[in-house]
This record gives sequence, structure tokens and C-alpha cells, in this order.
Amino acid sequence: MGNNIIKGLIISLFVVIGSVNASTDVKLIGELKKWHKVTFQFDGPDASEDDEYNPFVNYKLNVTFTHQQTKKSYKVPGYFAADGNAEQTSATGGNKWRVHFSPDEIGEWQWQASFIKGNYVAVSVTNNTGLSAGFMDNQTGTFNISPTDKTAPDFRAKGRLQYVNQPYLRFAESGGYFIKAGPDSPENLLSYADFDGTYHNDGFKDHLVKKWQPHVQDWKDGDPTWQEGKGKGLIGAVNYLASKGMNSMSFLTLNIVGDDQNVFPYVDNKDHLRFDVSKLAQWEVVFEHAQKNGIFLHFKTQEVENQGLLDNGGMGLERKLYYRELIARFGHHLALNWNLGEENGEWHPNPPTPPQTTSERLAMAQYFKQNDPYQHHRVIHNGQYFHDIAATGSHYTGASVQTSSPDFSQIHGAVIKLRDWPVNNGRPLAIAVDEPGDAEYALRSDELNPEHFDARSNGLWGALTAGAWGTEWYFGYKNEHSDLTAQDWRTRDKFWQQAKHAIDFFNMANLDLPGARNQDNYASNAWVLAKDKEFYVLYTKDASKGVSLKLPGEPANYSVRWFDPRNGGSLQQGSVTALIQDQPFKHFWIRHEKSLGEAPSTPNKDWVILIKRK
Repeated sequence: MGNNIIKGLIISLFVVIGSVNASTDVKLIGELKKWHKVTFQFDGPDASEDDEYNPFVNYKLNVTFTHQQTKKSYKVPGYFAADGNAEQTSATGGNKWRVHFSPDEIGEWQWQASFIKGNYVAVSVTNNTGLSAGFMDNQTGTFNISPTDKTAPDFRAKGRLQYVNQPYLRFAESGGYFIKAGPDSPENLLSYADFDGTYHNDGFKDHLVKKWQPHVQDWKDGDPTWQEGKGKGLIGAVNYLASKGMNSMSFLTLNIVGDDQNVFPYVDNKDHLRFDVSKLAQWEVVFEHAQKNGIFLHFKTQEVENQGLLDNGGMGLERKLYYRELIARFGHHLALNWNLGEENGEWHPNPPTPPQTTSERLAMAQYFKQNDPYQHHRVIHNGQYFHDIAATGSHYTGASVQTSSPDFSQIHGAVIKLRDWPVNNGRPLAIAVDEPGDAEYALRSDELNPEHFDARSNGLWGALTAGAWGTEWYFGYKNEHSDLTAQDWRTRDKFWQQAKHAIDFFNMANLDLPGARNQDNYASNAWVLAKDKEFYVLYTKDASKGVSLKLPGEPANYSVRWFDPRNGGSLQQGSVTALIQDQPFKHFWIRHEKSLGEAPSTPNKDWVILIKRK
């Protein structure tokens, strides 16, 4: 990351404000381009992670950015950054304070800093709690943003991924809707030997700390590292996912008391008010590399075992401070969601920490609604089911779904059920299936199950034809490469290829997904995702049995093309290449025949059929 900063554009400004006790330098680090990370680095008070006057609790830096033409305004939280290069130096103290901003408009922006101090000001709602801390407080300036020069898969070419009151997320710059696929395991992805921190030898499950050695081979010249070559294993793992066409990865950011106990943002696992500046800066190196490679970041902020660790589950000092630090350090990334609890709520028969109640579940989403300037997608995971988060007054925008059947057969029905819920809060839930399968094995390795038929059919296509916007894949706890021990994503290489085929299909089909709903009643021997009178996506597990479809609506012409979910490739023609709808609800039968030409060569396999209005 240090090399990237040197290569980036660095502007140093010196501002003197008469009403402030002190003035300070500010550096703008990064490329001043739309959607790019622009870091404002201020010279502030000298501080240290272990200062008696806690810099994380007793200072609050915010910068408000206003676009001069549109008057869009964002209040972005900042954080204590030690020496400003802690990922390389492991510094615990210094005088650098930072704010990350990802501008969404070209042209002139104005900024104004607020920097206050006082007991507990970091979690105060207004500035009435504190006093001016001098330095950059009340300083202002302007800067100009030009268009991005990036190309896909870099998310800076697509813009911020947004929840837009629809069941699918949309890119702000390029338009189009996102279908995600990638690993949900290992949940302790950030339990990594090359990160700084006390977890390496604190006596809490130190044997689970990973090296990601199998993916060192995937690191490339020019990729980031820190501290003379650290990070190659995990950076290489990100490269491997991108090379397979995957676009998502998930990870816990806090698992104290949980299954692994090695991932936490703090200096140690006992003090929840002091953050490990260098470790979090190293996390950012990995996250930034992931975004440049088109990898969505699924932040899982806690798990069932530790949902009551901070403030006994409430929204007090510890939890607010934790969430503020996540938003300040990582909220500028363009494609992410905040998962506010894995297997959350009141369901565990013997919880090790107090389970969170409905009011506490709702309060977490409200905090992100009020404090995340970019309004990223907010989800929670079952455990407790989702009835309370869909109620009026809830600020959740989606559900992260777990199922338990070994053959993944619950997924299709679970997604249909959630998509069919009435919209009581003015927003439909965007549904992702983020832990499909049973707890023991779930997605087995290629060695154990090279075909992955159940995962592909019931899991992947079962979710997508029901109306889910994506899937992530859990590895079980009994597999050799398990949810806690996995550090080689190649163990599921053949499945990632099949998941990529699904992403490719939706990219080729270019469908108006928000208007689509599950319509299985329209077909026999197939699941159907449809937008009436426009398109029908059918998935059949065995095309040799024949597939029937009825087309409601006025007369129209439709094209018929086939897609191979096992091997991918282009859309193909079958024996029927067009349908003519000349009266409502007329039945058309699409059958495989021997003289198919370029049509599917294996009719007894699963196929996807795209029927689209001409």
C-alpha cells in the first residue's frame, strides 16, 4: 500500500483559520477521480493506541464534502492513523488523522473538517458533547474531481453498488444489476499470520491462524504487500477468486468468543475501546486489492456466540465505537454490505453471550442508516428468522439466508417465501443465500464431489430462479478444508467455474431483473424467473423430460435460446427458436429432438432456457 501512496497524487495544503487555536497540514492522497478513494490526511495531536486519554473514544473527526453543482453532501467519519504508514511500520502512535472519501460526481467539491475532543465524543450524535480540538477543526478547502479511467472488473469503472428500493443491487455509474457468487468460507479469512496483532500467541485457538500458503503462487509482480513481502498468500487468494470469475468474498471482523477467536479489530481481545491501527491498515490493503479485482466485500460484523459481547448486545459505547471504526476505515469501498449478525437473535439453546432482541437488532441497522454516508446494503443472517426486520420502521434492506438441507433443496422455497413477503416498510428485501447446505459438509471439495449437481441445481440455480441476487458458499465443519481450516480455495475449483457460468448467463441475458419474480406455476419440469411479457428464465434439471411454458399477456413474438449451466459458453439454439403468442395463456412445448443442430448435445442434463420478447 505504501508504494501505491507514493505513486498516487499527493497534494499538500496549508490552511490558516483565525478562529482555530492551531492550524495543520492536510494531504490529499490518491487520484482525484470519480469513485476513487481520496484520503484526507491531517496533522493532528500526537496520540497512541494505549494513551490514557483514549484517542478512539475522546476525539471525533468528521469531514463534510459538498458537491458545488448538485449540492450533494456527505458527512464522512475519520480515524486515528498513527504515523500514516502503519501497515508498513507497525506504528502504534503518531499525529496522523485520516478520512477516506469516494466522490460520486465530477467537478468541484468543498470540504469542511470538524475535530472535537472530550469524554466519549466519538459516539456523540452532535458536537455539543465536546470542545474544539484545534488543528483541522473548522478548516475548509476545495478540490476538483475528474472522470475515472478504470475498466471492469475494477469497481471504480462501475460506481457504487447501491440498494435502490429493489430486490437487486445496482451500480451507480454503469447501471446494471449485480449477481454475486463466491465463498462464504473460511469465516476466519482475516485470521492471517501476516497481519499484525496479539492474536498470534494469545492462547486462544492460535492453531487456526492461517498462512494462505497455497495461494502464494497466485501473487503477481506489482501486487501489494506490506513489511518487505508480507501478504502474498492472501493477496494471491484474492487473485485466484478473480481469475475464476468470482465476484464476492465474506469474512468476520469480530469473532472473540466465537469459533475461531483470532479476528478482532482491537489491540487485544479484552479491551474493546482500543483499535490496532496497523492491523486494520493491513486489512485495508487486502480490501482495496479485492475491489480493484471486482470482489464484493461481505462484512460479517459478529456471530451468534459474541452477539452480546459488546454492551451486552445493546447500542452503547463499545458497539457504536466498533461500527464507527468500520465505517470510517472501510465504508468508502464501492461494493460491500454490512451484515450485522451471523446466525443472529434469540434461537440458540445455550448462548455464551446475551442474545440480541428485536429492538437491539433494529437499533444496529438504524445506527448504520444514520452514520454510513454511503448507505451501503444492510443485512442480517438467520438464526432468528426475519419477521422483525421486515416490519415498519426497520432500516434493513436485505436478508442473508442460511439453510440446512444437505442437498440444498430448501433454498428455492426459502427465497420465494421471502420475496413474496408484503413490503411493510416501503422497501422489498434483497435476498442473498449466504450459507446454503448442512452444517457438517455443505459445499464439498471437488475431490469428494466433482460434479456438484445438487449445489449447482438446487443451490445456485434454485436461488437465482427464486429471485435471489446472489449466493455464497459455506464449507461445513467436518470437511478437511472446512469453514475454519480452509486456506486453499482451489479445493472447490470446479464449482467456482459453474458459479461463473451463472454470472455469465445473466450478463449475456441483460435482463430487467427488478421487475422479475418467481413464476414456477407457468411451467412444468422447470423453475421460472419471469417478468411478464418481457422474459422468462427457465431452469430444468433434466431437459429430456420436456419443458412446457405458458405465456400470459397480449400477442407477441419471443426468441428461445438455451444455456449450458455445466459448461457455460454462448446462448444456443434448439429445435424451437421462436414462440408466437397469439392468444393469452397458450401452451408451448419445447422439446429436445435429435436434429438439434447447434443445440444442446446432452438432453438428459440440466439446462437453462431464456425466452425473451423480440
